[in-house]
Amino acid sequence: METRVSSSSKEVIISDNQPAVLIGERINPTGKKELAEALKTGDIEVVRKEALAQTQAGADIIDVNVGMFGIDEVALLPKVVQAVMETVDTPLCIDSSNPDALEAALKVYRGKPLINSVTGEEHSLRRILPLVKSSGAAVIGLVQDDDGIPKDTAGRVRIAHKIVERAEMAGISREDLVIDCLAFSVGAEPDSGVAVIESIQKIKAELGVNITLGASNISFGLPDRESINNAFVVIATYAGATCLIVDVARVRPIILATDLILGRDRYARRYIEAYRERMRYEKQ
Repeated sequence: METRVSSSSKEVIISDNQPAVLIGERINPTGKKELAEALKTGDIEVVRKEALAQTQAGADIIDVNVGMFGIDEVALLPKVVQAVMETVDTPLCIDSSNPDALEAALKVYRGKPLINSVTGEEHSLRRILPLVKSSGAAVIGLVQDDDGIPKDTAGRVRIAHKIVERAEMAGISREDLVIDCLAFSVGAEPDSGVAVIESIQKIKAELGVNITLGASNISFGLPDRESINNAFVVIATYAGATCLIVDVARVRPIILATDLILGRDRYARRYIEAYRERMRYEKQ
């Protein structure tokens, strides 16, 4: 199962047979005061710097999200997408719950983006799937429906089946679907980690689709979040997650080591090359 995402000059393949794909999460104003203030004033330079930094850190895809209170997302999202495309050649994940903003951003995008996201909610399926089909994009499906996000494995798997079925009815191939099993913080929901891992395994076995994960949600509200996140991405990758939405600079060494151990980096070439690059950067 290969999900292909591209910019105008670069293609990324998400697949079990490839190293894990890393989606840079940092162009998102939630919890980032400097970025939020810059977006409110129309200052795009902070976005350009983040895009460049994430690409240099090894991001395979960059998530672009400008959603926050007081912003005209329909006007701003395409401007930010355009700015990122002018700065780096990394493919983009266009991230919005606003169908009009997604449509505006898709009109300026050059290549095949990943859309983040569609859910199992009826209003989302009706509005987002036609955009995916008409643009030829790939899309992330969140295991959430009109009753919310299930806490158990069975509920997550059921919604994944629904999203895949409705997408295929709309003429979207299974290769263009990536499922997000939606982690809760284990500080508030002690069984969340197990439920997500079991969901990844079952969805992969039953549907064969690629799996993504917003990994840092698992540690929300807890101390030393980085240790929890790192443990989680290793377990999730082994369970079948093929692309991860993360702070790439922090997580990439862990994923490179995981890919090496799982036999996805023959003779440690990627691991050694990345280590050498990191050492050169640290000496500067």
